[in-house]
Amino acid sequence: VVNALARYDATDDKESEHICERVVPQFQHVNGSVVLAAMKVIMIHIRNVRRDDLVKQLIRKMAPPLVTLLSSPPEVQWVALRNINLLLQKRSDLLSNEMRVFFCKYNDPLYVKIEKLDIMVRLASDSNVDALLSELKEYSSEVDVDFVRKSIKAIGQTAILIESAAERCVNVLLELINTRVSYVVQEAVVVMKDIFRKYPSTYEGVIPTLCANLEELDEPEAKTSLIWIIGEYADKIDNADELLGIFVDSFIEESYQVQLQTLTAVVKLFLKKPDSSQGVVQRVLNTATKDCDSPDVRDRAYIYWRLLSTDPGAAKAVVLAHRPPISIPRTTVSPALLEELLGEISSLASVYHKPAQTFVGHGRVGADSVQRKGSEISDAQKALQTVAAGQQAENLLDFGDDSAQDGQPSGLAATQILPSTPAAANFLSGTSANPLDDLVSIFGGMETMDTGAGSLSTALSPTVTSLSSPFEGFGGSSAPPSQPAQNAQPQEDLLGLF
Repeated sequence: VVNALARYDATDDKESEHICERVVPQFQHVNGSVVLAAMKVIMIHIRNVRRDDLVKQLIRKMAPPLVTLLSSPPEVQWVALRNINLLLQKRSDLLSNEMRVFFCKYNDPLYVKIEKLDIMVRLASDSNVDALLSELKEYSSEVDVDFVRKSIKAIGQTAILIESAAERCVNVLLELINTRVSYVVQEAVVVMKDIFRKYPSTYEGVIPTLCANLEELDEPEAKTSLIWIIGEYADKIDNADELLGIFVDSFIEESYQVQLQTLTAVVKLFLKKPDSSQGVVQRVLNTATKDCDSPDVRDRAYIYWRLLSTDPGAAKAVVLAHRPPISIPRTTVSPALLEELLGEISSLASVYHKPAQTFVGHGRVGADSVQRKGSEISDAQKALQTVAAGQQAENLLDFGDDSAQDGQPSGLAATQILPSTPAAANFLSGTSANPLDDLVSIFGGMETMDTGAGSLSTALSPTVTSLSSPFEGFGGSSAPPSQPAQNAQPQEDLLGLF
C-alpha cells in the first residue's frame, strides 16, 4: 500500500499534504522496510507541499525513526545507512543534531564503519567539528588498516569542507605523521596534498615535516603526493633538487604515475631555479626519452624538452599555470539521478546508488538479454532479406530458364517463405549451433519447395560456371568447364548465395 502511494501522482498540493500526514504514523512501524517505504512516500510528495511549516515538521519527524534503524543488526544498519546517505544529499539538515549516533562502535563491521564515516563528514559543521576530529583521531589508532586510511581521508575531507576547521585538521594530521607508522604517514601525506590544493601557500610550515618522512613512503600514491608538493613549492624548499634527485635516481624502477609526477616536478624546479637544477632536468629528460618503456612518459618528456628548448616562456605558462582550488561535491550523483534514487528508497537502487536499469536485466533472462535477442532477430531478418534480394537478382539474369521458375516467389514474397523452414526458425530464434550452416541450409531446403524448378545450385550454376574465366562472360564458348561437377557443387552453392 505504501509503495502504491509512492507511485501515485497527486492532483494538487492539498492531496500531497494529506498523503504525507497519513503516512507519517508508519514511521513507528516495527519493520524497517516499512519505515523506509514511508520515507520514500514523504520524499516524493514533499516536492508538492508548499507550506514551509509542514515541510519542516515532516523533516523533523523523519529523524527519530532513522536513528532507531541504527540499532538493528549490521546488515540492516548498512542498508539504512546507504539510504540515509541519499537522504542527506537531498536534505542536509535532516540529522544535523544526530552526529553522535553515527560514531563507530568497536564491534561494527568494516562496511558499516565506512558508511558511518561518510555520513559523519556530511554532517560536519562548525558546531560539531571538534567532536568529529577527536573521534577520527581515535579511529586512526585502530588496527584495521583500511579503516585507519578512511579515517585519515575523512580528516582531509573535513578540512576541505570547513575552512575554519582546516588548521585544526592539519594539526591532527601532523600528530599522526609523528607516530611514524608507515601506512598512517603515507595516507596523511596524500591528504596533505589535497589540503595544499585547496589552500595554496597557507600551510607551508608543514612541508619540512613531510619531507623528513620521505623514507617512510613506499606506495605510488604517497610518493606522487610528496613529489607534487616538492615541485609545487620548489622555490621555498632549499634542497628540492636533492629530494627530487632521489626519485630521478630510481626513475626506471618507479611506477608509471611516479615517473610522470617526477618528470613534471623536475621541470617545475628548473623553471623556478634554472641555475641549480639544470643537471637534474637533463638527466631525467634523457632517462625518460631513452630508457623508459612507457610511451606516455616518453611523449611528455619530448613535449617538455621541446618547450624548454624553444620557448621557456610558453613552458612556464603551461607547467606553472594557475589552477583553481579543489572542492568536494556535496552529492555523489547528479541532481536528476538523485531525484530518481529518492523515488527508489527501500530498493536495491537506493542501496547501490545506481538506477535499476544498470544492474537489473543482466544475464540470460534479463532485460539486456531480451533487448539483445530482439536486435539479433532483427539483424537475422535483414540478412535473410538481403540474401533473397541477391537470389532475385540472379534469377533476373537467368533468361533461359523462365519456365523452370514459374510459380516461384521472389522479392518480398521470398522473404515470407524463408522463415518457414526449420533452419530459418533455428537461425531466427538464436538456438542454432552454427548460424552459417543454417543460413546455407535455408536455401538448400528451398529446393524441395518447387519440384519443377530443380535445385538452387542448378539454377545458379550458369552464372557461376560461366564466369570461371575472366573473359568467358564477354562471348566465347558457352560450354561448361571440364572440371568435375561434384567437386564444384559446394563452392557453387556458396558463390551463388553470396
